[in-house]
Amino acid sequence: MPGTNSIGLLIIIIGAVVVGFGLLLLLLSRIPLFGRLPGDVTIRRKNTTIFAPITTMIILSLLLSLILTVLGNLLLHP
Repeated sequence: MPGTNSIGLLIIIIGAVVVGFGLLLLLLSRIPLFGRLPGDVTIRRKNTTIFAPITTMIILSLLLSLILTVLGNLLLHP
């Protein structure tokens, strides 16, 4: 069946990216500054706590975009 090899390779690459992202999240949780950067908002009331890690999300988005761009360039232009 034509194209089956490329679909299998794509699924393996997506799995590797998901595993890599999971490992990255585990490692980032061990960094004491991450999640407490300037711009990360925490609102505490009597029975409610709201945490919005805006700066952390922007940094993670930039890192993920960089990683996916590099992977995309490697796969599309071998």
